[in-house]
Amino acid sequence: MKNIKPLVLVCTLFTAVLVFVQCSKDLEEVDPSSEKTQSTHKSLVNDGKVIFRYDTFGDEDFWSGLLHIDKAIAGANNGGFGPGVSPATALAVGLKVDAEALPPEVVAGIKSGTIDLNDPATTLELIKLDAVVGVKGVLDDGGNLLSVGITCASCHSTVDNSFAPGIGKRLDGWPNRDLNVGAIISLTDNAQPIADMLHVDETTLRTVLGLWGPGKFAAVLFMDGKAMRPDGKVAANLLPAAFGLRGIELTTYTGWGDITYWNSFVANLEMHGKGNFTDFRLNDPVKYPIAFENQFYNVMHTPDLVSSKLPALRAYQHSLDAPKPPAGSFDRRMAGRGKALFLTKAKCATCHTPPLLADNVLHTAEEIGIDDFEAMRSPTGKYRTTPLGGLFTRTKGGFYHDGRFAVLSDVVNHYDDHLALKLTPSEKKDLEEYLKSL
Repeated sequence: MKNIKPLVLVCTLFTAVLVFVQCSKDLEEVDPSSEKTQSTHKSLVNDGKVIFRYDTFGDEDFWSGLLHIDKAIAGANNGGFGPGVSPATALAVGLKVDAEALPPEVVAGIKSGTIDLNDPATTLELIKLDAVVGVKGVLDDGGNLLSVGITCASCHSTVDNSFAPGIGKRLDGWPNRDLNVGAIISLTDNAQPIADMLHVDETTLRTVLGLWGPGKFAAVLFMDGKAMRPDGKVAANLLPAAFGLRGIELTTYTGWGDITYWNSFVANLEMHGKGNFTDFRLNDPVKYPIAFENQFYNVMHTPDLVSSKLPALRAYQHSLDAPKPPAGSFDRRMAGRGKALFLTKAKCATCHTPPLLADNVLHTAEEIGIDDFEAMRSPTGKYRTTPLGGLFTRTKGGFYHDGRFAVLSDVVNHYDDHLALKLTPSEKKDLEEYLKSL
């Protein structure tokens, strides 16, 4: 009996040493600074970039097979129907062209005017070149366009307009606030299936689609069927940024889930890709009647074209830092004073906490002084704090989830009133300049 305690002590120490050694090995294996880890992460990011830009997750069956958007783009003169969609028309509804995907002869033709930007046949050729941002064509062996699908980039990328308005180098992660999603869906000659799903007539559906306007999309409409807000305005939200999300736990305006959850939600339920998706919060016939009827709470496909791509997609999106505003776009001296206000008197940093400029906390509508309509459509019943990095890219269409505040001064005045801040006119101006600098 005398030797038992020393023996137990020795065994305990030996076990502790083994655990320490094993943990050390584990740490070595996942050391983020190691060349192997960095190489693996870089490869994952590169894969995610391709997925973000070009992967449709098999959604061609919806956009072409059901809605016939490929035929609408082609037009009657090119084997489709209607007038077709010329490059000029495509640019007018917010689609963008990747200038770096254009061969030299095409660039020369556009500049000289020998390539007709009013001809739908030109649009088809641009799609074949993978030059239309967010639109991916499927070609046969002869190079003929069989169908089209959409990618993440359609809503969450734009271009720098370096070649011409709407034509330039890609800006991945920037919200395309010019994109008129409703107008694009309305190109279909087969809107009845969507109308039936929403339990409305086709005329009503097309009216609602026309109300969305540029830069807005009604994602939750296809869950709860609510097309209008109680105040009579359309229930569509602004397309959010997909940059600056590293460290952000909730990536939607009302905190549905993290970035991987939302990528899966959008790929399966909004883009209509072919993957597996489960969220039994949608298994609610009262709150989400459309989702319940269509069993969107448990979607299964074989093969699953979405799930395996989510880690790479997340890695790429998390690699996209919030862009810095262009030089001369704000007054630096005023912004400096505004920063001090942001951190103190204006109380902005209470929720928009540096360095994330967000707090990963859900807030009630009462806390932020607005109605709870959109919050109550989500499973959380609250609003998340939107990160403010790269705010200058989101000025078009207004601020907040639905663009209810047209300009920054409206946001500042709202909080000045709601929180009784008693900011002076000059302090408000300084605060606006700081927000422009983020």
